[in-house]
Parts: sequence; structure tokens; C-alpha cells
Amino acid sequence: MERLTVLGTGYALATRCYNTCFAVTNERGTLLVDAGGGNGILRQMEDAGIGFETVHDFFITHAHPDHLNGAVWVLRKIMTMMNAEKYAGELHIYCHESVRRGLEMIGELMLQKKMLRHIGKRVLFHDITDGAQANLCGYDVTFFDIGSTKLLQFGFTTTLQSGRKLTCLGDEPYNPDCARYVSGSDWLLCEAFCLLSQADVFKPYEKHHSTVADAAKLAAELGVRHLVLWHTEDRNYANRKALYAAEARAYYAGDLYVPDDLEVIDL
Repeated sequence: MERLTVLGTGYALATRCYNTCFAVTNERGTLLVDAGGGNGILRQMEDAGIGFETVHDFFITHAHPDHLNGAVWVLRKIMTMMNAEKYAGELHIYCHESVRRGLEMIGELMLQKKMLRHIGKRVLFHDITDGAQANLCGYDVTFFDIGSTKLLQFGFTTTLQSGRKLTCLGDEPYNPDCARYVSGSDWLLCEAFCLLSQADVFKPYEKHHSTVADAAKLAAELGVRHLVLWHTEDRNYANRKALYAAEARAYYAGDLYVPDDLEVIDL
């Protein structure tokens, strides 16, 4: 069975939940997408019941610390397992070359040589560009440049085993230039920084983010059947599910998810 495990749902400075990252699991293993901002990824994976030995494909969307820093801990964990002969095979990391350079630099500064010796041998980087394709965990994935004005960032789209199309937009608003990748999506994984009714408080547009209403309108316009909203502020975390769902329902009638950390969604 294909499942999406929500490892984190918060924005960069969230303290009531982990930074947004997720895993897609099937009988082939686990596709990990981003890793949050620190070693909290170790706890999230443990609490989710996902063993790192199942992760052989890892996609990092961009180099912001709330997506990249946790990747250092993923590397440390898996390379430690390699040294202990508790990890079979290779780890493939898909990212833009700037992300790769950053990880390599951090690794040189912070990781031991006995770990770093696996880079290029069992830990393999794959630089991606707009439209690049690869097979990750059995999925034929197409990466696309989301058109960020802040920092180069990539999303991806793929077809699930069910035949449904799943698309991850990254953590910025939808760019119409990406229509050829996003069009026809059954599942849309979309950031929604805050409620439209609280835009004056959180100022999402200044941060290049969307409101719940924006994301819901987009999903309705694109004919998306399943919408997942995350990468949110956390001041409303305790009541976020109800508040965000109420605002989204004014614009979107499809299958809506406003998950908390560690929720599992059957795909």
C-alpha cells in the first residue's frame, strides 16, 4: 500500500511542530522528501515507525535551513549504519548542485572521515535541473524549477501505483510557468502559510507564501481531487485543522487534508 507519512508541517521558525517534510512508502521502500531543520528528523522517523534502512532515495527541494539542515543528520544516521553494516546498498540524493555543495561543505566540517568515505561510493548525489527525470522508490519522477524569486527550488511530479498523479509544489505559491508539470494532478501537496483572515498578522505575501484561501482556489481551478495543506505558521497549531479546513471549504469541495505531524495518508 502506498502511504504518505507527514513528518512535519511547520514553517521555518515553527516550535510547536516540526518543519515540513514527508515520506512516501510502498513495498519498495521509502522516498524521503526534505528533512526539516535539525536532528528532530531522527525522532520523527522513529515515531513514524520508518526505519532509515528503508530509505534509499532522498530528494531535497532547496537549501533553506528548515529543509536542508536535517539532511546532515540523515547522512550521519545512514553512514553510521553503513559503518555498522546495518544498511544495505546505496543512498541516492537528488538535489540541485547548490544543495549538494552545501551538504558536502557541512559534511567536511562536521562529519567524521569514517563517514565521509561513503560519499561517491555508497552515498551518491544526483544533480537535477528543470525537467530532469529519475526513478525514485519505483516512481518515475519529474523534477521542476518552481520559479522561486528567493532561492532556486524544485518540486516534483509523479504517477502513483494507483495511476493517480501526485505533485509537490515546494513551499512557495504556484507559478503558472509550471503548468505543464502540475496540470492534471490528482494529489496536490501545497504550502498554505496562514489563513487569509489573518494575512495582516502573518504577512504571507511578503514572505512569498500563500494563504489557505489561495491554495484552495488553486486546487479548485486545477480540478485537483486531493489537496494537502502544510508549511504553515504554528501559532494556531492546536486549532489549525478546523480553522484551515473552514476557510478552504469556502473555495474547494474536494478531498482536503490539513494534517498534524506524524499523520499518515493513504494514497
